Amino acid sequence: MDDLDRRILRALISNARSSGAALASATGVAESTVSLRLKRLQSEKVIQGTHVDLDLMALGMTVQALISVRLVSIVREDVENFRREAPGWPGVIDLYHMAGADDFLLHVAARNSIELRDFVLEHLASHPAVANTETNLIFEHAPGRGLERLLG
Repeated sequence: MDDLDRRILRALISNARSSGAALASATGVAESTVSLRLKRLQSEKVIQGTHVDLDLMALGMTVQALISVRLVSIVREDVENFRREAPGWPGVIDLYHMAGADDFLLHVAARNSIELRDFVLEHLASHPAVANTETNLIFEHAPGRGLERLLG
């Protein structure tokens, strides 16, 4: 990856919906060059997709939480089953498999505290592989700018 690739990525971080013409203008190269670079960055999995940033409050999801999950044991089958199941549960935005005291961290959104409680009871407290959970409410989220700094 060279400086042009990094300039393209910085422009995409700023606006992932930028047109080829806008990226060409921002990076100072021809649109055809940008197109070829984008295809290569996608084929090399540097760019893995384009995402929509939704306002969860506007969608009626007024409660967000980070839920730490500790499994009963670290048997590969239990870990893989949990990792496979959890992203499909209602309200799960992200799942992180971690090292440390806890095994997983779930980012969950719910319409209200009752729905969050029901999520914990239905999907975590009753799960045979789950030993312990800890729910932390999210008051506010501010996206980091670390990726931009990594690109220089």
